[in-house]
Amino acid sequence: MKSSVEKWVKESADTILKEIGIKKGHRVLDFGCGSGNYTIAAARVVGKQGLVYALDEDEESLNQLMHRAKSIGLKNIIRLDASHEPRIGLADKSIDVVLLYDVLHYYYFPKEEDRRQLLRRLYRILRANGLLSLYPTHLQSHMEPNLKDVRRGIEEAGFYQEREYSVMIMVHDDNLEQGCIINFRKGREIGT
Repeated sequence: MKSSVEKWVKESADTILKEIGIKKGHRVLDFGCGSGNYTIAAARVVGKQGLVYALDEDEESLNQLMHRAKSIGLKNIIRLDASHEPRIGLADKSIDVVLLYDVLHYYYFPKEEDRRQLLRRLYRILRANGLLSLYPTHLQSHMEPNLKDVRRGIEEAGFYQEREYSVMIMVHDDNLEQGCIINFRKGREIGT
């Protein structure tokens, strides 16, 4: 019998990613991909004409992801090893969708300027009208930025909120929870 997580990965993840706006042929960046449950699903959705960039600083998680992708025959995932800086080695305006799930919080980006810098870099790589899809977590503690502050920072970086989705979503590779995905679109041109 499949666990609820395995069932979600095989049966629900693709549907959720299509609903938020990922399409065949897209180029997607899964920023902070971990072991890649969203990466795998996105690779299935974009198909052979699309690409998914899996970026993480955890070498072992990326190794597991690439092994998993190979074992199921996915050849449209490109691994991006990250350092502790939010560098993104992708060309300007080369990405259709950025998945920013469970990463834009204090643990990974303790300083507001770090979050601003990341958002500027994401803005740079997104194509005109590109999609930034956010699953905000860990924004309740007094030490964390709150969701209102995060939204304001995203909007100040040149994005506008498009839509919210209430979905069952995977967190930390092994937990399912009801959550809210917030989609932002790249808006006006700003300096990077």
